[in-house]
Parts: sequence; structure tokens; C-alpha cells
Amino acid sequence: MNPHSIRYLYTVPIMTVGSLLIALGFNLFLIPHQLLSGGVSGVSMMIGYITGGNIGWLYFILNLPILLWGWFIIGRRFILWSIYTVIVSTLFLQLIPIVKIADDIMLGAVFGGVITGFGSGLTLRYGGSSGGFDIIASIVTRKRDLPVGMIIFILNSLVIAILVIFTQNWDSALYSLLSIFSAGKIVDLIHVRHIKVTAFIITTKTDELLAKLLSHPRGITILKTRGAYSSEERDMLMTVRTRYELAELSKIVTSIDSRAFINIVETVSVIGDFTKPKD
Repeated sequence: MNPHSIRYLYTVPIMTVGSLLIALGFNLFLIPHQLLSGGVSGVSMMIGYITGGNIGWLYFILNLPILLWGWFIIGRRFILWSIYTVIVSTLFLQLIPIVKIADDIMLGAVFGGVITGFGSGLTLRYGGSSGGFDIIASIVTRKRDLPVGMIIFILNSLVIAILVIFTQNWDSALYSLLSIFSAGKIVDLIHVRHIKVTAFIITTKTDELLAKLLSHPRGITILKTRGAYSSEERDMLMTVRTRYELAELSKIVTSIDSRAFINIVETVSVIGDFTKPKD
């Protein structure tokens, strides 16, 4: 069995579990108290509360244009796993009954946030997302070097502001912020959103890798290396990426050169243009 087949064997169950946790957090903790989660799911909940529409299908429909947008800008592997997560989450939202597990609204907010955050964190860690604002933030960071967490926080704050305008219910808005804050902390524990990493790739297939990697808006530097033991000369490609892009980078490198050596180190800071030079 090749490495890609093995990867799918454990990625599919993990993405499925992540989707299940997201649906459990929604239907057992947040929706019964009419609270919002972060992102597009929060928009879906707000529309559902106001109109009485099916929140699961609203979540699916609102994610479609964002996923389509991401398909043309972000790596296809990331979007494909995001599509899988959105579809499976939608199905679980239809199958799991809406039941109020916790009578206390604060417990619903905290545990709903923790459970959905854990589910979203799993999907992000293994190369996908739960759709929505995660994809929008990932697209924005490819154009401007801004913290993903800050972008998501601003978008979520707009959703909460709209909730207050429509419902005039400050309690629900504040408890929803508590839920979003709890989810964000759990996601950060599982998948740190805006840490830059430097990848050092030693390969014998430089031209093939460059043809694929240079389509990405990140620069690459070629360094000549020589093995101490074999004395063989090879190229080392050095590139700085965000953790959002790491899974896609690894997939591309291993698919072209299965014998490539990849060393990934955390980058403290980047001074200068983070994107690929235009000339």
C-alpha cells in the first residue's frame, strides 16, 4: 500500500470525527439555547433562528460559494477536505436530534464551544477546515500578511453585532462570544493558526518541484548542498509558509519526490516581503 493510501485511511476517519463533533456541539449545546458559533455556521444559526429555516442546510448552502472561491485560490487538497467536512457535518446535523443537554446557558456556551473547537481543530490539523471564515481568512493571508486569528475574530464580531441589531438580546450575544472564545482556544491548542514555518527540502528533482511550487504566492530559495557521507551534490529548496499551507506543501513534495528530505522548523518572525517576488 502506497503512502497516499495510508494517509487517506486515517484522514477520512479523523475528518469524519471532526464533523461529528461540530454537529454535536451545535445540536446538543448551542442551538437549544439559540447561541451562535463562529464563522458561517454562526450566520446559518442566526438566519435559522430568525426565519425558522433548517440550520444544517443553511450551513451547507452558505459554504458553497466560499468553497468555490477557495477552489481557485487555495490548494485543492485543502478545499476537497473542506468540502468533505462540510457535507458530512451537514448530514450529521440532520441525523442528530436537537436536544438541550445542559439547562444552564453558560454550560451550553462553554461546552458547545469546546466541542466544536475540538472538531474544527482536528479538521484543520489534518489539512482541511470546517469551511466558512477559515477559508476566507486563508485567502486573505495569501494576499496580505495578517494574523488569521485576527481576521476570524473581526468577521465573528460582525456576526455578533448583527445578532444584537436584529434581536436586541445582549445576553445571547455575550454568551455566543463566550462560545466563540472557547472554540478558538481549543482550536489553537490543536492547530496553531498563524505560525510561520520554514521548510528545507533536499531533493534531486528541483525542476519538477519548482514547476509546481512556484504557482504558489511564496518565494523559494535554492541552496547547493553536498552530503557529508556520500559527497553527492543536491539542491535544497528553502521556503517560508504558514501552517495552513504545510499539508499541501508536504503532499506536493512527496508526490513528486518520494525520497525528498523535508526539515520543517518554526519561524520566529519574517522581515521583508513574505509573498513571492513578482519578477
